[in-house]
Amino acid sequence: MIEVQARRATADDAAELVRLRMVMFESIDGMTSEPGDWTRIAVRALRRRLPGPDARTAAFVVDRPDEPGRLAACAVGVIDERLGSPSNPAGLSGYVFNVSTDDGYRRRGYSRACMAALLGWFRDRGVPRVQLHASEDGYELYRRLGFTEADSPSMRITL
Repeated sequence: MIEVQARRATADDAAELVRLRMVMFESIDGMTSEPGDWTRIAVRALRRRLPGPDARTAAFVVDRPDEPGRLAACAVGVIDERLGSPSNPAGLSGYVFNVSTDDGYRRRGYSRACMAALLGWFRDRGVPRVQLHASEDGYELYRRLGFTEADSPSMRITL
């Protein structure tokens, strides 16, 4: 079996990353999301946030082997910096989102390769803790990568 290699995404991949985000939304809730203002804003944000070796946002992707310029899978993450604590002196935490694989490319190790590269990126930047929200489809992959369920309740507010 050929080992799948993920590469770090560039600003040129922004539109494809947003397209895969739409694929992710559809696989989670079964509803097709339509492109619109939100996709244009997301593409602009990624083009601004991805470049540079010191960027706080990174995406790792696997290209479609049969279609140059198109992505088969991706995983995106961001580093957040808060005040330090005894267990995390630098105050760095990571968050993974937008893990997605096109239907025709699933079960080939593409998301695993993207996640492994993203976790390596976090590790190389001294991020001791990474969080994500797992979909039913991704739960086993994340568990095999070492993620565990959190003990503390999560809360949020919509403003």
